[in-house]
Amino acid sequence: MPTRIPKPEDFTDLEPSLKIALVFPEVPEATTSILVLFHGLGDSEASFASFAKSLNLPGVLAISVRGVSPLPPVLLGLSGADIAGPAKHHHWGDDLTLSSSTGDIDPDPGFSKAEHLILEKLISETLIRNCGWETHDILLFGFGQGGSLALGLCSRLRSSDRGTNIVGGESNTGAAFKGAVSIGGALPSSMIPTVSAKGKARTPVLVCHGRSSESLDDEAVEFLKKEFTDVREVKWKKTDDGMPKSREEILPVMQFFADRLRTW
Repeated sequence: MPTRIPKPEDFTDLEPSLKIALVFPEVPEATTSILVLFHGLGDSEASFASFAKSLNLPGVLAISVRGVSPLPPVLLGLSGADIAGPAKHHHWGDDLTLSSSTGDIDPDPGFSKAEHLILEKLISETLIRNCGWETHDILLFGFGQGGSLALGLCSRLRSSDRGTNIVGGESNTGAAFKGAVSIGGALPSSMIPTVSAKGKARTPVLVCHGRSSESLDDEAVEFLKKEFTDVREVKWKKTDDGMPKSREEILPVMQFFADRLRTW
């Protein structure tokens, strides 16, 4: 079907399972690509909608997505009046488990629910089947747990059943997104297809992290390179994996987006 610019009403069927915030380019009719953003653990779609506005990518419709499950108030140290009203802190995992050794939240809790809602409902049904877009029109961006989800979705797209369901028609293990950026999030093992002849994922990816990153250490980056054909790594001077705050930190992200937007 002919490609058309998505309208807010195109996404109403996703609620209440999936909540999004749309950021249209200055001239909506000039939209040529779509950027889907996934916030980090304990955040919401609002902050990443603001981030998308600050990026101001030309001709790009940004879709900031809320995590599929709210964080339990006890993990946030909230009680009483603090937990009244709608949940403001969300995550992407199927569950929340804590490491017995570190007490930290498991970085790979399983992402089946998020995968179903985003790949099948948001991307396949809404953007591709209803609005006529293709996977190679779509960029992904995620931070922390959201970055892991972004890489995982790219990984899952190469499986024969997933590729067929998303793009429609015959089996398409070569399906790929336009590109994906992960800030401080590693590829989850749970989102690697189990088929032995799966081949490498074809979506070009950029991973950015601090020089003392625990999530994206050398082993995690090498693991990513074994699963993807095109992996670019940026190691910032700062130690942590926080969102980019300086021109030096955001520049490689903007350069990656500019490169990917010139393709196809």
